[in-house]
Amino acid sequence: MTLVNIFYLVKTIFLYKNFFTYSINNLDLRHGESYMTLIVNKIKHMFMSLLGVIITMALTFLGLLAITFVIGRIVPIDPVLAVVGDRAPQAVYDAARIEMGLDKPLLSQFFVYVGSVLQGDLGMSVSSARPVAEELARVFPATLEMALIGIFIGVVIGVPAGVYAASKQGTWVDQTIRILGLTGYAVPAFWLGLVGLTLFYAQLQWVGGPGRIDIFLEGLVPARTGMLLIDSLLVGDFDVFRSACSHIILPAFILGFFSLAYISRMTRSFMLEQLNQEFITTARVKGVPERVVLWRHAFRPIRVQLVTVIGLSFAQLLEGSVMIETVFSWPGIGNFLTNALLNADMNSVLGATLAIGAVFICVNKFSDLLYRLIDPRAR
Repeated sequence: MTLVNIFYLVKTIFLYKNFFTYSINNLDLRHGESYMTLIVNKIKHMFMSLLGVIITMALTFLGLLAITFVIGRIVPIDPVLAVVGDRAPQAVYDAARIEMGLDKPLLSQFFVYVGSVLQGDLGMSVSSARPVAEELARVFPATLEMALIGIFIGVVIGVPAGVYAASKQGTWVDQTIRILGLTGYAVPAFWLGLVGLTLFYAQLQWVGGPGRIDIFLEGLVPARTGMLLIDSLLVGDFDVFRSACSHIILPAFILGFFSLAYISRMTRSFMLEQLNQEFITTARVKGVPERVVLWRHAFRPIRVQLVTVIGLSFAQLLEGSVMIETVFSWPGIGNFLTNALLNADMNSVLGATLAIGAVFICVNKFSDLLYRLIDPRAR
C-alpha cells in the first residue's frame, strides 16, 4: 500500500468519524434518554412516516381504480360487442359475456378488476390483440421523453423569466412576460401545433415532420430504454440521433411553452410576495447587490413552492400531450389513448387512464419527498 493510499484511507476514516460525531451531537437528547433509545425513536418515526406514505398512496390508487372501473361501466360502449362484433349470434355474445365476467355482480367485478390490476393484467387490447400492459410499456417512453424535454424548457426559461418579471414589476418587461404567460393559457395546443408544422416544417424546413423519426431510419436502433435519443446515443448512431432531435424539438418546445407559461406566472407571484418582505428591504438598505437579493434572499424561500408547481406541471404534460401527439403523429400514450377511444377499445382506454393517474400519484409523492429534503421544518 502506497503512502497516497494510506493518506486517503485515513482521510476517509476521519470524515466518517466527523459525520457520525456530528449526527450524534445533533440528536435531540431528552432528559433520561440514552443515545440508543433516541436513535430507536428516530427510526420508529421514519418507519411510521414511510408507512403513512404507503397507506396514502395505496388508498389513492384504490380510489383511482374505483373511478376507472365506474367509467368502464357507465360509458355507452359494450365491451362484448367490441370483441365479438355487432353481427355475432346471441349465443356467442352470451358466451363472451360470461367469459369476460360481466354476468357477475358489480362488486364482484370490481374485486376481480383490482386483483387483475395488482397482478399487472390490464386486459387485452381489442385493436392489437396484445396485452394492454405491453402496449403501455411500448408507448409510454415516447411520451416521457417528450415531457422531460418540455419540462426542462419550462424550468430553464420559466423560472428566470418569472424572477426577472417580479424584479421589474410594472415595466414593459414585466408586461411582456405576463402576456406570454397568458398566451400559453389561451392558445389551444392543436392550433399551435398546426401553425408550428406549417411554418417550421412545411415552409422553412427547419425541423422534422410528423412522427418520431424519418421512415428510412426506423428499426435501426434497438429499444433499450424506449427513449430514442438515449438509445441512439448508447449505440453511437448519430444519424438516428439527429433525426430524432429534428422530430422531437417542435412538439417538445410547444409542450415546454405551456409549461413555461404556468411556471413563470407562479414564480412571479411567489417572488412578488417575497420581495415585499422586510428582510428584503433590509438587505437592499445594507447595499447587497440586486442579483444576490433576488437569487439568495428572495428565491430560496420559494423553492419549496416551486417544487410542487414543477411537479404538477410535469404531470400535466404527460396528461396534456394527447392533442400534441395527435397533431404530430407521435407514438406516445396520448396518441394511443386517442386511437383506443376511436376504436372503442375500453381496456386500452382504462389502462392508459390508470397509467396517467398512477404517474400523477407518484409525481405528487416525489414532490413531497423533495419538499422534505429542501425544507427541514417539514421533516
